[in-house]
Amino acid sequence: MEIIFWVCVILIIHSFIGYPISLKIINKIVKKDNINIDSSYKPSVTIIIPAHNEESVIELKLKNIMKIDYPNEKVEVIIASDNSTDNTNKIVKGFCINNKVGNLKLYEVKERMGKTNAQNEAVKIARGEILVFSDANSILKEDSVKELVKYFNDDDIAYVSGKLVYVNNNISETSEAEDSYWNYDLMMREYESNISSITAGNGAIYAIRKKDYININPIYCHDSMMPIKSVISNKKAKYSKDAIAYEKAGETSEDEFKRKVRMSRKNMAISYSDIQKYNPFKCGWFSYFYFCHRYLRNSLFILHLLLYISNLVLFNEGIVYCVAFVGQTLFYILSVMGIKNKSKMFYLPYYYTLTIVAQLKGAINEVSGKSKPFWEKAESTR
Repeated sequence: MEIIFWVCVILIIHSFIGYPISLKIINKIVKKDNINIDSSYKPSVTIIIPAHNEESVIELKLKNIMKIDYPNEKVEVIIASDNSTDNTNKIVKGFCINNKVGNLKLYEVKERMGKTNAQNEAVKIARGEILVFSDANSILKEDSVKELVKYFNDDDIAYVSGKLVYVNNNISETSEAEDSYWNYDLMMREYESNISSITAGNGAIYAIRKKDYININPIYCHDSMMPIKSVISNKKAKYSKDAIAYEKAGETSEDEFKRKVRMSRKNMAISYSDIQKYNPFKCGWFSYFYFCHRYLRNSLFILHLLLYISNLVLFNEGIVYCVAFVGQTLFYILSVMGIKNKSKMFYLPYYYTLTIVAQLKGAINEVSGKSKPFWEKAESTR
C-alpha cells in the first residue's frame, strides 16, 4: 500500500507541477524545432463550421467569417449542419441569398451522428488545400486564418491549432476557474510546440492539410485525435498563439460538468488506444508530453481514488499518513461546501473535485456503452 500511496502522490504532483517545470527546462536545453513559416504562403482554404441547432449564433458566425482577412477567391466556406431541426439551415440559406455570397455552402447531414461525422462528410466536398475548422459559437480574429495557414508552408506540418480566448472570464466563479486553467494549459502547449508537437488542439480554431486529413471515428473529436495521428504519421502538430478565436466559457458548474464528462469519456478511450504514441523511439519528446499532459491528467480520478484508499489503510502507520488522510478528507469537505459557498477557499477545491468526478462519470459512460457521438450544447456558452 505504501508503494501505491507514494506512486500516486508523485504522479499527481508531477502532472501539475513537475511537468510544467520539466517543460521549461527542456525548452531551454533542447534546440527549438526548426520550422519553415512563410506569411506570404496563401493556398486555397475551406472553412468548415459544424452546427446542430445553432440558430442563436449562426448568423453572427457567418458575418464574422465574411470579414476574415484572406484572399476571397481562395476561400470556400461550408456549414455542415448536423441534422439541425431549428432555423439554422433557413438562416444560412437566407444569408447566402441576401448577401450574394457565392463561396458559402450549406451541407445538410440528414442523420444526426455528431460533430466529427459532420466534419468528415463536409471534407468530402471541400476543395481547399487547407481545411480550417471552427465552432459555430466561436468568433475568429480577422487575421486568424492567415496565422494558421502560414505554418503549412512547411510540408512536415499536418495540423495547427490556434488560441482560444474566453471573453467572459469574470462573469462567474466557473468561467473564472476554467479561464485560469485554460491559460495554464496554453502555456504548456506553447512549450510543447516549440520543442516537438502539441498533444491536443481545441475545437474553436484549428487547421489540417487536406491530404493529411484522416476520417476519425465519430465517437472521438479532431482536437484530441488529429495531433496524435499527425505525429504517428511522422508529421508535426503545432500551436499558433497568434491565430485567435473568442468564445464564452461555461458560466454554470452544470454546463462545465457536462462538458468535462464528454471530454473525459473520449480522452480516456484515446489515452488507452494507439500505444505507438508512447514509444519515444518513434515519437520522440511527444511520447513524454502525451504521458504527462494527457494520460496522467485523464487518469486523475484513478490516482485520487487509489490515493485515498491506500491512505485509509495506512492511517495508523505514522504521522505522515495520518496528516495526509486528514488533509485529503478536509479538501473534499471544502469541495462539498463549495457547492453553495463561492469564495475561492471553497470553490477551487469544488472545481477540482468536479473535474475528478466528471472523469469518473465519463469513464463509466465509456465502459457501459452509454457514450454517444453527439451531445447537447451548453447554453451558457452561446
